[in-house]
Amino acid sequence: MHGKQMVRFRTWKPPENMSVKQAEKEVQRIAILFEEECAHGQVTAAVKFQKVIEMWATEYAELNHRSTTLQREHLIADRVIPALGHLRIDKITARDIQKFINSLAKPGANKRNGKPLSQKTMRHHLSFISSIFEYAIRLDMVNTNPCSKVMIPKIDASGKAYKKPEKHIYTKEQAREFMKILREAPMKYKVFFTLAIYTGCRRGELLGIEWKNIDFERGTVKIDHTSNYTADKGIYSDATKTERSTRMVDLPPAVIGLLKAYKHDQDSYKANLGDEWQEHDRLFTKWDGQPMHPNTPYTWLMRECERRNFPFYGLHSFRHFFASVEIEAGVDPTTVAAMLGHSTPVTTMSTYSHYFAESKRRASNIMAEVIEGKEAG
Repeated sequence: MHGKQMVRFRTWKPPENMSVKQAEKEVQRIAILFEEECAHGQVTAAVKFQKVIEMWATEYAELNHRSTTLQREHLIADRVIPALGHLRIDKITARDIQKFINSLAKPGANKRNGKPLSQKTMRHHLSFISSIFEYAIRLDMVNTNPCSKVMIPKIDASGKAYKKPEKHIYTKEQAREFMKILREAPMKYKVFFTLAIYTGCRRGELLGIEWKNIDFERGTVKIDHTSNYTADKGIYSDATKTERSTRMVDLPPAVIGLLKAYKHDQDSYKANLGDEWQEHDRLFTKWDGQPMHPNTPYTWLMRECERRNFPFYGLHSFRHFFASVEIEAGVDPTTVAAMLGHSTPVTTMSTYSHYFAESKRRASNIMAEVIEGKEAG
């Protein structure tokens, strides 16, 4: 791994009661086994876990993972390395990893608030370690992944018994009420959240939309990149989450009309600002034309909901609302997956299994109405 030839050896001492002939035969057997280990890479298992993490980061993660993912993995590595980095990868057991994961469920694990880490964050840590072992298996450094035997403690971030949080989704009535709130909102937020409701796009996808992506004649918007933020890179453009996330989304006439009005307002504002405007072609910008920070819509929504005494479920709830409405309307999983930009319909069905179950139940009731000639409950 340092660019130098690595020489491995093994020493074996015969027992005192073993004859010379027996010793020669045994040492030949051990030599054959040792050569097989070398040929299959098992001898390289003597590498410390920290070194394998470094190899994985430079040879795999940095070439395949998005910047936001790399930033999270860097923070996770800062916890994993002090706990397991000094151990040889072939000596790390499921017990070692379990002890580390258990430590994340204890008060003080979260350095910011002194609480245990959340279930989601603990899963990220275990997934990170598992990825390192899978990488080592591909390189024939080890044979098995001990992470498969490790369990996530059933404790939440408050140190209490973990209960899977209920997914909050706005009702149709709440969505209509929110649209009334948007009538009095600044134009950029009115457009942002209208698109969120009507398209189900992710936050980064919405913030990445450029005017060239909108076809006013056909009434469509092309989602082909995202806008993200990391402390190292600042605000930057990136590819969509998956290949299927690049898609064309249809917009109703009312939304197209709103976008035209927004374009007119932004063009007038740019003309008045003059040389101070920095052209990025983005729909959603700061005062000087630079791309809007990803946290800005979230902060506005939280404050506006608090001011209006309206339920605040976060930005992603609008994506869930969009999916639930489409499923309730009887749209098939493949089409819903395409509209949401999911990699496969399986992702859609697993995420919204409850809504698909309700949709199937309603479909069966419709058949009962037709056959029995009465309304089914």
